[in-house]
Amino acid sequence: MALKLIQRYPLLGQFWIHRCPPVGPVCSTRLLRTSTVGQPLCGACSCTSTGGCTEPQQDCGRRNLTTIAREPCFIASSSVGLHRHSGPEFRLTQLHPPTAAEEESFQQLLKNCSSSQQVLTLLRSAEIMSDTMAAAGLHRVADLERGDKSLKDPRVLENDTIKALCLQLERDSRRLTDAGLVSALLACTRLFLDPWSILMVRLVSESQERLDRGRMTSGQLCTLGHAMMAIEGPDSAMLKQVMEQIEKQKPAQWSLADLAAVYRFLQSGVVKEKKHRNLLNAIHTHAVTLTPHMDPAAVSGLLGALVTLNQTKSMPLVIGLCKQAVQHVPRFTDEELTVVLGALMHFGHSDQSFVEAMERYVPTMAFTSNPEAVTKVIQFFGRRNILCPAVFDAIAESFVYRADDYNTSQVARQIMALGKLGYLPPNAGEVFRKVESVLQSRFSQFQPRTLLNLLHSCTLVERFPVNFVSKVFGSYFLQQLQDQGTGIDWIVQAQLTQLHMTLQLECPYYKGTKLLQKYRVRSFLVPGRSLETPVDVPLYNSVKAGLVHLLGDRSFFASKVLTPYCYTLDVELKLDEDGFVLPASHNEDVYKRVAVCIDGPMRFTTMKRQLLGKEAIKQRHLRLLGYEVVQIPYYEYEKLHNKSQIVDYLHQKLFPHTYRLNW
Repeated sequence: MALKLIQRYPLLGQFWIHRCPPVGPVCSTRLLRTSTVGQPLCGACSCTSTGGCTEPQQDCGRRNLTTIAREPCFIASSSVGLHRHSGPEFRLTQLHPPTAAEEESFQQLLKNCSSSQQVLTLLRSAEIMSDTMAAAGLHRVADLERGDKSLKDPRVLENDTIKALCLQLERDSRRLTDAGLVSALLACTRLFLDPWSILMVRLVSESQERLDRGRMTSGQLCTLGHAMMAIEGPDSAMLKQVMEQIEKQKPAQWSLADLAAVYRFLQSGVVKEKKHRNLLNAIHTHAVTLTPHMDPAAVSGLLGALVTLNQTKSMPLVIGLCKQAVQHVPRFTDEELTVVLGALMHFGHSDQSFVEAMERYVPTMAFTSNPEAVTKVIQFFGRRNILCPAVFDAIAESFVYRADDYNTSQVARQIMALGKLGYLPPNAGEVFRKVESVLQSRFSQFQPRTLLNLLHSCTLVERFPVNFVSKVFGSYFLQQLQDQGTGIDWIVQAQLTQLHMTLQLECPYYKGTKLLQKYRVRSFLVPGRSLETPVDVPLYNSVKAGLVHLLGDRSFFASKVLTPYCYTLDVELKLDEDGFVLPASHNEDVYKRVAVCIDGPMRFTTMKRQLLGKEAIKQRHLRLLGYEVVQIPYYEYEKLHNKSQIVDYLHQKLFPHTYRLNW
């Protein structure tokens, strides 16, 4: 084993690592606290001594716990000494382990700890302690103290309780259970302990021996995998061995806890889609059968993993998880709900029952949940085109009171949802006064694209940010847009162009900076993301056939006409001064132009039927440009059953004040 370890970790060959002699028999006592008064506790054997300790003392010197900062590798940043008799000592019991109830009670007490000092006090007061309980204590300290690349307060490792507990884990490494061993190793990585410390080397060495035996459960393998990912990265030899053993197991036999553990592990970045496709398919299939038994944490965890793994072909599992999420909506934590909503947006799925559950729940959480959770809710409804006034009104009301707590991205995303659905809440005046206040106080904090999205969304609901547009059209802001991400791509140019047109048509009093011609687009309709919704083809073909019967010939109307104002007309008719229809090719004596908007389902919101913001602004602008806009919504057209009804309907729409002769 020593040769294997040195071969696996070449740097160890440069150090002489003294291995502690095996400790004596495990004491049968269940008390895991400081030694009995009057009976000194030996640091080497951790048993009360009455006649002197017979253990060799060569390893009773100084022990180091070194915190590290990962940038991106482990780098020693400070050291704390671990003295033999510096504080409390622990024995991790095996002969008389805690009962399941005692473990559960300890875990609940740990969960309720809100500071490291409370955790340490709990550890010192524990009557009995297993290795998994000890590891859980270290994990809780990591939860409370862990920063991005180091501990918030590295001095926590200087605490006597932490040092004594780590010393016991070091000495008892061979006696730890598989679960306790890998959990302790992972906890040490989360505390940024130096991977070359004696404690870490012994835990890794022992883990390698257990791994070679091939007896670890899938959950234990995943915990070990997380630890080795933190220590060595994705190219770790042990990590590859872990994956090999996971692939040899049968997912159909995994418990829900094991399944969740595997998903969390795969989410960490060890999976290559093509190489592990069979494994992913197998666990997805098994997960579908377990969805009815999943709690909120499991539903959220699996959906988050599917997003990270980009499993777009696992829709049966996504649908099952969404159905299970319905009953958990009131019980999700803010973080879990954020993940669930993000996943449903990622996969483009929404369930009517889930939407109804959210409709009942949102008014109760809009004022109390964290800003990201509230923002994710309205973003989800906006992304799925679901107009639910109860949800939007509650969030709009909370926005007025909480906007100062939101970051610029959250402010923009909430207003973007209103703009996309073209919805104005009852307190719209207060909402947009608050938006203006935020823009005035934090204008420089907005990312360029975020700011453009916010201002453009305001115009969709007829709120015109004239006080800020001149800055957006300025050369400095445009240069910032070019320097950010993909630069000024088509969608940015289209938004700038429509913003410019809005000011020209709806704010004629605006005299500020204008958008340079080179930043404008010729059309708002392009494949993919667009400022216009393409016409519904079956509906368009049916209407076109009806127009031919009504007008007598196909030459009397034009289809999909690009106007000089960037908008594309589904159908255009030209009328002379007497109201007669002119041929589409005729450009003289045109007195009136009629823009026929053939609006399919994709141009409307769901639940409450209303034109999307981008379609409403299009029709508004066409009227201001002199067009007579005739709207043919799908929900009216679907009620027509024969040619005669279609022709009569189109005549009433296009020529409501004229009598139609039969021909």
